[in-house]
Amino acid sequence: MKTLDFKPKIVSAIKNYNRQTLMADVMAGLIVGIVALPLAIAFGIASGVSPEKGIITAIVAGLFISLFGGSKVQIGGPTGAFIVIVYGIIEQYGIQGLTIATLMAGVFLIVLGVLRLGTIIKYIPYPIVVGFTSGIAVTIFTTQVKDLLGMQMDQVPSDFVEKWGAYIYNIGNIDPWSALVGIVSVALIAVWPKLARLFRLSPLKALPGSLVAIILMTVAVLLLKQYAGITTIETIGDRFSINSTLPGAVVPELSWETIKGLVGPAVTIAVLGAIESLLSATVADGVIGDHHNSNTELIGQGIANIASPLFGGIPATGAIARTMTNINNGGRTPVAGIVHAVVLLLIFLFLMPLAQYIPMACLAGVLVVVSYGMSGWRSFLAMTRNPKSDVTVLLLTFFLTIIFDLTVAIEFGLICACLLFMRRMSETTDVKAIYDEIDLNEDADMERGNLEHLTIPEDVEVYEINGPYFFGAGNRFEDIMARYGSHPKVRIIRMRKVPFIDSTGLHNLENMCLMSQKENITVVLSGVNAKVDAVLRRNNFEQLLGTENICNHIDLALARAREIVASQS
Repeated sequence: MKTLDFKPKIVSAIKNYNRQTLMADVMAGLIVGIVALPLAIAFGIASGVSPEKGIITAIVAGLFISLFGGSKVQIGGPTGAFIVIVYGIIEQYGIQGLTIATLMAGVFLIVLGVLRLGTIIKYIPYPIVVGFTSGIAVTIFTTQVKDLLGMQMDQVPSDFVEKWGAYIYNIGNIDPWSALVGIVSVALIAVWPKLARLFRLSPLKALPGSLVAIILMTVAVLLLKQYAGITTIETIGDRFSINSTLPGAVVPELSWETIKGLVGPAVTIAVLGAIESLLSATVADGVIGDHHNSNTELIGQGIANIASPLFGGIPATGAIARTMTNINNGGRTPVAGIVHAVVLLLIFLFLMPLAQYIPMACLAGVLVVVSYGMSGWRSFLAMTRNPKSDVTVLLLTFFLTIIFDLTVAIEFGLICACLLFMRRMSETTDVKAIYDEIDLNEDADMERGNLEHLTIPEDVEVYEINGPYFFGAGNRFEDIMARYGSHPKVRIIRMRKVPFIDSTGLHNLENMCLMSQKENITVVLSGVNAKVDAVLRRNNFEQLLGTENICNHIDLALARAREIVASQS
């Protein structure tokens, strides 16, 4: 029995820890904490919760992901990918429902890690990942149009098409000052790295454009309100009451009916969190030359998603942008992630009241830039040149995400992943009939190498299976035999290129042998490898066919066929 694959990276990372590594981790953690601050606030608000819940998520989940995760440099917290699903859960089930769904998702993630499914999740087809990632990006952008332009609207519809219809209808209700703040914020975030290089602002290069935009736009709005009498620009304080007190852990009331109703959203959170965290860890591995432990990472993510909602947080996962910021600033162990959580905690306790002055249009601008980065439009366009099946899956996943919701898109995506896998795996198995002669070139199961071919005796059919013998192969086998159209005395099945056989393959092979016996046709197996032979013997194929009819190579199989034909003549 396999042992639990849970080996947090922090255990091995601190074995040879030194002062130099500590200083690098502290600096990286400090910078990542500053980078995470505006994103945590923005993601919290966009998800439909108060701004402090976004920071609490980054603190609690970020700490637990670094303590228990399987990557040295992973930075965890709220991400843009969760905005859509979290907002939908809150609308339908409320904050209590979100808390329970996140707790359930944490349990699911731990189960995935315990069952060692971490490596399997990474093989979800790329078109599905690109499709729903791009769909999420479009949805995030759509949700931010109102605040970006300062539209005066009573209520924004939840449906994608209706939402854009409402925007068009209210195009005349745009507040020009809010729109100016939003557009300038987007422009400033986009050009900040170039400005820092152009004016040689070395000490400020580490500051993220989003934080610079928030600081400058907040100051500008305060000045406009104080000296120009502009009061139409909405700020966080106008919409939320800021609470800088760290809440205690609260376990929600659970009922079986609530749990049943939240299984779908919880699975969506778990799958999305697993995909994003493992993708982030894989990207990080390529940069630092390390190998993360996928199963440990899932368990760590699960623990984080159990802890986060208990303190009022929302779902969290590994964040690629913050992880790369950590790496680029020298972070090499989970200590950097712990420092990042501590930095956010200090900001939360002592500076959180200042967040009430941040303009909503500026936060919308931050999320517009985030959605652009998530869209991966270059990858999306490149994939449209791929095979039609991939393009179909890509477009269906994309439109399901934006028109319906992420739960539907992920459920569809997982079903598509299974169907595509089944289809492509079935295509790897080839069944063919061999007529008259057998070409001996590159025949691995031949004992005699001095002949170029072997002649197939009369009343003998030879079939060759090339690839795994499982679902699909049996039906193809039957089609080939039907086209053969004869009634032989012996049917030889070459299995030298069959690496394994599953239950479906066993069932089909057994049915074929039984049908052949009813027609007085003897089945002889040739070139069966040791692994497949062991499976056949465990399933009593020796009794079904006879030991003498399971041969190691084609020479013996043909000799056995001649004996059978001769005995029946």
